[in-house]
Amino acid sequence: MSWSDNGWLGSAIMIHERVLSIGHDHPALAGHFPGSPVVPGVVLLNEVLDTLRCGAAAALMVTGLPIVKFSSPLRPGEVVTIRVDEEGTGQATFSCRVDGRLVASGAIEFRSDTAAQAGRV
Repeated sequence: MSWSDNGWLGSAIMIHERVLSIGHDHPALAGHFPGSPVVPGVVLLNEVLDTLRCGAAAALMVTGLPIVKFSSPLRPGEVVTIRVDEEGTGQATFSCRVDGRLVASGAIEFRSDTAAQAGRV
């Protein structure tokens, strides 16, 4: 089975991908850093987790981020491609790139949150 556009690739990995830009007016940018703004890592990680959650069939609860590496700064207005490779075993890896430049990468641990899925949270 092969479906590489936000879908299964092979039989073990589900690929989720989003392309987005964090605007200059994002509230987290105020003071981070005046004169040379940088998108805070927590904002980018939130987008990574949203990418995983939007592509998942079930509601997910993130249980860990055992590896996170920020390789270069993301500037407001840059177009970033977020790719999450879900292994189907409660683990995923991710990368964030601007053109060919790696901005961030890492690993995510999660579980299906059946209570949230049923609307009981």
